[in-house]
Amino acid sequence: MQTNDQIRVAVYPGSFDPVTFGHLDIIRRSAKQFDHLIVAVLNNTSKNPLFSLEERKEMITELTADLNNVSVESFRDLLVRFMKTRNANVIVRGIRSVTDFEYELTLASTNRLLDEEIDTIFMMTDPKYSYLSSSIVKEIAQFQGEVSELVPPAVEKRLTEKYKAKQ
Repeated sequence: MQTNDQIRVAVYPGSFDPVTFGHLDIIRRSAKQFDHLIVAVLNNTSKNPLFSLEERKEMITELTADLNNVSVESFRDLLVRFMKTRNANVIVRGIRSVTDFEYELTLASTNRLLDEEIDTIFMMTDPKYSYLSSSIVKEIAQFQGEVSELVPPAVEKRLTEKYKAKQ
């Protein structure tokens, strides 16, 4: 039997506005590596989200319902503080490009400075998702473009409804 300090808990933080096939790929692969994966949905103050925090959590919860070691939460604090309250010590970050790596390396170094027990693991995205971002999905969907190869059907439906309501 494992004790709490032996359970490997990781956090995959992001705004997930909306969640894409690229995000889901990282979630599914990370879930295989850890006893518990927390998908931590944040309200990024530098972005104007299309979906509310609750809507984003609902979408991810629905799309990961088959993964019994994945939970979805939201937070509005420093990531390292959130992690401490969840007994997590690993951050999972998806990397699509060298540009992503440079940005993520800065974040990882800062988080390590704030808490030396926090490690960051970089997971390379599947090459078929290397171009994919939530921003691209929203831009295409805003102009009624085809996003079925970028997001699951449930997300595509919500995008369509959201943009119709804005018209």
